Amino acid sequence: MIDQQLETKVRKDAARVKQDLSTLEGDSSVRFSRFEDMVSQAAGQAKEDLTKWMVDGVSDLSEGFEKLADDARESVVSAAAMVKKDVGHGLSQYNAKLQKAADTVPGGFGKEAAKYPWVAISIALVVGFVLGSLLKPARQPFG
Repeated sequence: MIDQQLETKVRKDAARVKQDLSTLEGDSSVRFSRFEDMVSQAAGQAKEDLTKWMVDGVSDLSEGFEKLADDARESVVSAAAMVKKDVGHGLSQYNAKLQKAADTVPGGFGKEAAKYPWVAISIALVVGFVLGSLLKPARQPFG
């Protein structure tokens, strides 16, 4: 009888161990599933954060380039306006001096030169070449 009681007790204990192992297996499966879900969520969140960080960086860089381009464009426009103003002022001074010189030339030549500006420019070039050749020292042959 003791053997039979012992055998019954061992069977009950074995059934309980089997049940406990089954419960442990189910719990482990649930915990692993939860862990898998948490890893998946963390990876998704990391991907979203990285994407947001990259988009923000590219956006900031793009804004910086646009600001730099706008500043450069404004500088160029300002410089061009200043050059245009200076050139216009210089040309008006040149025209005034040329008109004054043309008015002092006798024989109506000044009126003809005023009608055709290329005549005045041609004359100025010829006078410049003549003065340049007279004032320049003679060239020494090299060698």
